Amino acid sequence: MRPMLEVADIVRRHGPAYRQAHAAHLGRTERRVLAAIEACRTPALGGHAEHCSDCGLVRYAFNSCRNRHCPKCQGLARAEWLEARQAELLPVPYFHVVFTLPAPAAEIAFHNKAVVYAMLFRAAAEALRRVAADPRYLGAEIGAVAVLHTWGQALHHHPHLHCIVPGGGISPDQARWIACPPGFFLPVRLLSRRFREVFLEQLRTAYARGELRFPGVLTTLAEPAGFAAQLDALAGIEWVVYAKPPFAGPEQVLGYLGRYTHRVAIANSRLVGLDDGQVSFTWKDYRQDGRTKVMTLPADEFIRRFLQHTVPDGFHRIRHIGFLANRHRTGKLALCRELLSAPPPDEPPPRSWQDRLRDLTGQAIDICPCCGGQMLPAATLPPRPPPRPPMWCDSS
Repeated sequence: MRPMLEVADIVRRHGPAYRQAHAAHLGRTERRVLAAIEACRTPALGGHAEHCSDCGLVRYAFNSCRNRHCPKCQGLARAEWLEARQAELLPVPYFHVVFTLPAPAAEIAFHNKAVVYAMLFRAAAEALRRVAADPRYLGAEIGAVAVLHTWGQALHHHPHLHCIVPGGGISPDQARWIACPPGFFLPVRLLSRRFREVFLEQLRTAYARGELRFPGVLTTLAEPAGFAAQLDALAGIEWVVYAKPPFAGPEQVLGYLGRYTHRVAIANSRLVGLDDGQVSFTWKDYRQDGRTKVMTLPADEFIRRFLQHTVPDGFHRIRHIGFLANRHRTGKLALCRELLSAPPPDEPPPRSWQDRLRDLTGQAIDICPCCGGQMLPAATLPPRPPPRPPMWCDSS
């Protein structure tokens, strides 16, 4: 069922004014995201017609934009990704570890997304690997799935990594599985210090190579003295890393992963109203025990906050670490199962996108909603882009 209000409704109504007001500052990625969300599931992208073989009902369905920032286009992608991860689960406890950038580093990240978000992944991965490899704490090679989120509940820029980590790893001689102590993963204070140390070293290297830009309020950091002072300040504060208690079992891990992968800054279900140019949405105030509140923003500010969380083209928001890294995942997982005396995973049966959609929505789209007959394809609908505004010719 379609929500009463969608991000697309806000963009269609207020997007043109936003583009005009911020034309000098909108990048290619942001423009493409706005255009994709506007066109999603409309005649602009084409579609198909289908009819019921029994009662003759005709139904039109328009294509999705499949943009990864679109709230409507993540369900099937998430379901397909989770099915692939099912075969990679091990019969061990799993932990949820979160790495967060402090505000001054997050501000640098906002203006250097591709460079600094990649640093965030590398620093978190290196911190996990270093501490886990130390025989005083675990002495093993571990693996993890890391997911980048850049938003808080109020849509402010808040970059952090969610890491789902098996509770143990492969011994250095690859002859045994070393399990974490019950209910304990790794010392988070040590993880925090390693994370800070690796990240700041990478930031220093990127600055020396000229890979960072410092517009607006960050211009003082372009000078070596200003940048060095900022690094000293960042080195002197605690960086937030925390580990949540282990999951009850592998099945719970998949359900939890589904809450974090393929997620966008705000779901359509959180939108409450759009009146007189004001957007209202629900948010959780974690400073008051997660109490749900309603926030109202001007549409222009809502769109600005939403677009803060676009990521550069080609940037991977989900990455695999350690023995789950893509280059050797299959072989390392087979070794893990052997060391754990675990049977190989069952081969999942092939499933169509219609099967996944039925699981997600509880509705079979190939069944007529009126009589229960079979819906059959009738025609392909070509894309119908909206008419362009007339060109204005300045003959002066």
